[in-house]
Amino acid sequence: MGSNSSRIGDLPKNEYLKKLSGTESVSENDPFWNQLLSFSFPAPTSSTELKLLEEATISVCRSLVINNPRTGNLGALIKVFLSRTKELKLSAECQNHIFIWQTHNALFIICCLLKVFICEMSEEELQLHFTYEEKSPGSYSSDSEDLLEELLCCLMQLITDIPLLDITYEISVEAVSTMVVFLSCQLFHKEVLRQSISHKYLMRGRCLPYTSKLVKTLLYNFIRQEKPPPPGAHVLSQQSDGGGLLYGLASGVATGLWTVFTLGGVGSKAAATPELSSPLANQSLLLLLVLANLTDAADAPNPYRQAIMSFKNTQDSSPFPSSIPHAFQINFNSLYTALCEQQTSDQATLLLYTLLHQNSNVRTYMLARTDMENLVLPILEILYHVEERNSHHVYMALIILLILTEDDGFNRSIHEVILKNITWYSERVLTEISLGSLLILVVIRTIQYNMTRTRDKYLHTNCLAALANMSAQFRSLHQYAAQRIISYTCRHLRRYVYVLDKLYFPHSHCSTLQHCFSTLSDNGEELLSLTCSHILRSYASSLFSLLSKKHNKVLEQATQSLRGSLSSNDVPLPDYAQDLNVIEEVIRMMLEIINSCLTNSLHHNPNLVYALLYKRDLFEQFRTHPSFQDIMQNIDLVITFFSSRLLQAGAELSVERVLEIIKQGAVALPKDRLKEARSLKDTGLCWASILRKEVLVTFLSKFPQTQNDLCKSLTVKVAPRPLLSSWSFLSRKDKNQVFLIRYLCLLRNSKHQPISGSGDRWSDTGS
Repeated sequence: MGSNSSRIGDLPKNEYLKKLSGTESVSENDPFWNQLLSFSFPAPTSSTELKLLEEATISVCRSLVINNPRTGNLGALIKVFLSRTKELKLSAECQNHIFIWQTHNALFIICCLLKVFICEMSEEELQLHFTYEEKSPGSYSSDSEDLLEELLCCLMQLITDIPLLDITYEISVEAVSTMVVFLSCQLFHKEVLRQSISHKYLMRGRCLPYTSKLVKTLLYNFIRQEKPPPPGAHVLSQQSDGGGLLYGLASGVATGLWTVFTLGGVGSKAAATPELSSPLANQSLLLLLVLANLTDAADAPNPYRQAIMSFKNTQDSSPFPSSIPHAFQINFNSLYTALCEQQTSDQATLLLYTLLHQNSNVRTYMLARTDMENLVLPILEILYHVEERNSHHVYMALIILLILTEDDGFNRSIHEVILKNITWYSERVLTEISLGSLLILVVIRTIQYNMTRTRDKYLHTNCLAALANMSAQFRSLHQYAAQRIISYTCRHLRRYVYVLDKLYFPHSHCSTLQHCFSTLSDNGEELLSLTCSHILRSYASSLFSLLSKKHNKVLEQATQSLRGSLSSNDVPLPDYAQDLNVIEEVIRMMLEIINSCLTNSLHHNPNLVYALLYKRDLFEQFRTHPSFQDIMQNIDLVITFFSSRLLQAGAELSVERVLEIIKQGAVALPKDRLKEARSLKDTGLCWASILRKEVLVTFLSKFPQTQNDLCKSLTVKVAPRPLLSSWSFLSRKDKNQVFLIRYLCLLRNSKHQPISGSGDRWSDTGS
């Protein structure tokens, strides 16, 4: 380094860096510092170039680690930087480019050294390196023990007090980035740092008075999204539109912190890093999130979290309570606009969640907005493109929906917002649809993706909870949304019958009869198909009723038997032996949602009634099922009532005529005939309540390594068995054949108890 331009490859041989890291002490008043800080070279633009920079400077940094206890050159460099920052504000006003450039370079070197020091040693050792001075080897002065605290205070002052101009933009970015690097100690510890030295300085002492001002400045940096000055606008010609060299280094550290804070490394894929239009806004947001999620001190709560929880709108003239420290005001309209525009990044989504969860002023303001579609649509787009997002980004988006759907006013208003031409929704052309119906479609699509791909209980349960929160306020559902609700429920009903069938009629009992049928001619197979269809139409309902009453006992016996064979022969437990309870829970949840809608807003949703009638044959099989009988009462009543009115109207009715009959029937149906539906929010189905347990604080304090640990740490109620591992369905024809074959084999097998009944029910006497 020095007055000439440098290349990364030349850094290990640079004479100024050798002197800095060597055995010779350099006084803070030595002209050497002006020569050292007059350097420039192109900033790395890729991770490969950043790695090259680290490899090129690691020998210099390690040499300084060895020699600094004798020379104190690190402390001298920091003192040079601190002395320059005292004149930085005046230099900005006087447009002193050279002074600001050299100050920026000093901060750059400090941050590069900090990054290596933090990787190589503990916080206690790092603090000692800040205390070494030019004295006898290994000695230090007690007067300089607070140099580390002074550096932190200086960085906070630089961020909050220096005006943001073209010539100060880069040094502002570097100041924010240096604080991110300084807080990266947590990356090198498996346990949570509750007594960290950095925590001690940031949460008390000289840094504490800057808390609210720092949080406010970081928020405004995010809101304004200031772009870096164009090349040539200042003396730092080595910088590019993507930010300075130090920005690249700190971004790597910040990404690591982000991964730890959000558990992105657990079952997640790396997201493509978009080109940042505002490095200052991005780094400010990262620093804000890191500060907000620091663990509380032993004797005091996190002041930065307190500031985020308590700030108010600039239009709010009410006084702050004396019990709320670090309070300030900010323009909520600008904040709302920025949050709506920046939801493509995980950091912005986490900030939105944090504000909705922890700041009641922000939550009240956002729920009162009349343009909620500007906020909800980006969130829905995140969920729609779930396969392209990191798991933590999808979780945050879903939790935001849960918080919003806790509010009945929100649930009503989203059905009044009409959207046109949703281009990113590709399954079907949606020329006109309400925001509420679109939300339902996206959530159901996310559930299906999760069931077939990621199989995450936490995601699946909370998707259903969002629908449950909304169900009582469903209004004017789009025909496609109504169809998807019913078809998704029917899919699980069919799967339930299939799994129950496999539990009662194991494949091993059917080999003889199946072989017999396999020898039939084509005509014989047709005869079998017709026979199956006729028998099932006549007896499926009563047979299913008998089977379902005993399925819990059979499931327990089958599971115990299979577990016994598992311990002896290492045979894996079949999927169907694990699936039944999970399917039953999903079915019950969906039936609860449908029942809540029919009970509270039947006359507002003719399309849902139409879809329900279209699939009534499948629902009728479950009217006597003991697990669903209480929920099926209203659904069965609606199906029976409207079916009779359609029969009275005659055959070959058009879709328009059927909808007209449904609308007339909804008015004619006495409300007292419908059993009052229980409030899903009062029965634990409103899973957003888990957020009251400080979700992100739990992330930081426990660092769970598996999804099960995560569920436990969040106290999420999950299904007792794994999610379904096979979701393929037989065709109706094939299922009927297999069902009948297995039943006939069961009747001929002496090991099974005979199933008998009265009337038209199946009996073992007629086999």
